[in-house]
Amino acid sequence: MNATPSPPAPLPSAGEGNESLIELRDVTKTYGQGTAEFQALRGVNLRIEPGEFVAVMGPSGSGKSTAMNILGCLDNPTSGAYVFRGLHVEQLSRNQRALLRRYYLGFVFQGFNLLARTTALENVELPLVYRGEPRVARHARAREALDAVGLRQWEKHTPAELSGGQQQRVAIARAIVTSPTILLADEPTGNLDTQRSHEIMDLLVALNRDRGITVLMVTHEPDMARYAKRIIHFLDGRVSSDHRNGEKP
Repeated sequence: MNATPSPPAPLPSAGEGNESLIELRDVTKTYGQGTAEFQALRGVNLRIEPGEFVAVMGPSGSGKSTAMNILGCLDNPTSGAYVFRGLHVEQLSRNQRALLRRYYLGFVFQGFNLLARTTALENVELPLVYRGEPRVARHARAREALDAVGLRQWEKHTPAELSGGQQQRVAIARAIVTSPTILLADEPTGNLDTQRSHEIMDLLVALNRDRGITVLMVTHEPDMARYAKRIIHFLDGRVSSDHRNGEKP
């Protein structure tokens, strides 16, 4: 499951050279106009290398969520460049950005975002349905993903029959079923108790270590950020510090 799929025809081929996995170059993001104008990002420069586990922190309104939305191809910068393996994402069409999300990115959210009346297996299969993969192949890959998060025996259960920690594991299985290059996790432990939170973080560490998935995680919790190899702090639309875990900012 760790092989990166080839991009479909409408998406230009991403580079395979020595460039960083992803890079933001002097990125700004402005919302509104006139007196309602708000500059969420003010010239952000950021590089992420393949295989990193990065925690992104900062107070509300600091720009961290805006930066993650741009990295996740959910928004475009007002100015500056977003480069993914040599490919200028800000120059892509909306459909091409959707293909980039579908084939290279996985998402995990605080609220799980599972379909309530759908089994764990069917929830995990959903990204493969959008890809048009055959039913037998979908089942096999979804079961493998559930096995990777320790929930193979729960594949027929709906979200209402699962604990919060189990629901987040299903959400992580759904995110990795497509063998993404990058996993974007937005407060993945925000709705969990302490024990379940540490279990989810151990799982993310294992996926990063064993499968080579690059993990970018937004969190408000210092205890969760300690699992990352690198911590980036945002403040007032800029990167205020960027350091390896264990080093002083």
